[in-house]
Amino acid sequence: MTVHPFEPVYDSDSRILILGSFPSVKSREMLFFYGHPQNRFWKVMAAVCEDEAFACLIENGASVEDKKSFLLRNHVALWDVIASCEITGSSDASIKNAAPNDINRILKTAPIRAVFCNGNKAAELYDRFLLPVTRREAVRLPSTSPANAAWTLPRLVEEWKRRIQL
Repeated sequence: MTVHPFEPVYDSDSRILILGSFPSVKSREMLFFYGHPQNRFWKVMAAVCEDEAFACLIENGASVEDKKSFLLRNHVALWDVIASCEITGSSDASIKNAAPNDINRILKTAPIRAVFCNGNKAAELYDRFLLPVTRREAVRLPSTSPANAAWTLPRLVEEWKRRIQL
């Protein structure tokens, strides 16, 4: 059983919540979200928030603190649906015996207007485990994972901007 190794990012000003499924091997090593260098999450978010300074930081190796500050400055909360599971490597398809995170700790603290899931697996897990508890629908976004090669970076940015509307 692999346990989620780091805390969510949020504060009392967070307005949207973005949920992944479970951290990749690289993210678990780095102890922060979307640590694989080919995952496009940080580039997509920099574009969605129209933050050229952060985009530049991402290109030059932004720190975990830079990323946390960026999220909070843009009123974005970030976590994963799953607290623990059996997983082979980073493969969402291999997730078994999943136990969900308690996202109510975020929902009780912050005035979250909308919940978004990064990818199909995150949305499927959210619908199975968290929707019955929160009774809040989540918007399914195309995954920023490099495994989602059908979606180019420009297409991801366009779709995320259209759906999130910060």
